[in-house]
Amino acid sequence: MPRTPGQPLRIGLGGPVGSGKTALVAALCRAFADDLRLAVVTNDIYTTEDADFLLRNGVLPAQRVRAVETGCCPHTAIRDDISANLEAIEDLERELSPLDLLLVESGGDNLTATFSRGLVHHQIFVVDVAGGDKVPRKGGPGVSTADLLVINKTDLAERVRADLSVMERDATAVRGELPVRFLSLVDDPAAAEITTWVRSRLAA
Repeated sequence: MPRTPGQPLRIGLGGPVGSGKTALVAALCRAFADDLRLAVVTNDIYTTEDADFLLRNGVLPAQRVRAVETGCCPHTAIRDDISANLEAIEDLERELSPLDLLLVESGGDNLTATFSRGLVHHQIFVVDVAGGDKVPRKGGPGVSTADLLVINKTDLAERVRADLSVMERDATAVRGELPVRFLSLVDDPAAAEITTWVRSRLAA
């Protein structure tokens, strides 16, 4: 989906359950809150847990967060029938315009999860080292085609005996020239490299 003049940049964040998507969204909100006009849409199957987490942590005012309860597999609401997410986005754009950045967080899903290009302009896919260093070489559309792959929770690598060099090698093999970033929000709460990547997309 091409970005039209005056339209906020929409970035989707997907990945398996527990990979750290919501914590990354929170870090991005903190990083951008002072100089960008932003809002967030979260997706959960039957709850508003992810939106509640953002609100409890005070990363954005409540009017800038919308929760979508998908009632179905998360990838359905971000790829197959995106109407509920589009409605939430349109509500935010109407009520808060102008916006610079809109983050859409998928509910936890598997390695096949991708966003419809009718919903977002760019996709970030988040995996974590706790799943083992085999995850990147398993591939799947989420890992292989997302605009940015984030390998999260690197501070746990030694504890779970995950080899980060193997993960980097395998991720590069399945992604080619598409970028990969390693992240530990314990060591880097501001998610500096991810923030820089988002800013580069805004500038583009």
